[in-house]
Amino acid sequence: YIPKGKKEAIVVADDVIKPNGIVGTPDGKFLYVADMEANKTYRYRIGTDARLTDKQLILNQHSDGMTLDNKGNIYVTGKGVDVYQPTGEKIAHIDVPEAWCGNICFGGKNKNILFITASKSLYVIPTNAKGVE
Repeated sequence: YIPKGKKEAIVVADDVIKPNGIVGTPDGKFLYVADMEANKTYRYRIGTDARLTDKQLILNQHSDGMTLDNKGNIYVTGKGVDVYQPTGEKIAHIDVPEAWCGNICFGGKNKNILFITASKSLYVIPTNAKGVE
């Protein structure tokens, strides 16, 4: 974390092996971090000093990219896209006809278009869900 007006980064968590996918909740209270090496995704509480506390295992799956919708559902990439409720219960899978999906985000005028980058292509999928910033 780099505080506003500062030039030096502060380590806010050092308990993941190979962090990759990361996304914060719109209220600024939680941060999801995927650990590629451990094949896990954790949720941390973000403290007022930006330090991460209350680490909780949310998914037994890592992710290259991650996004959230307005219901708090977590979208993680890998072989396609898996969608989980905030509790960690898997509720959907989106097949993508490529070996690997990397990044993912919602966009479009109404934030209801899901953009997925894959091994060789970009996929654009209209959804009933709405992304958050």
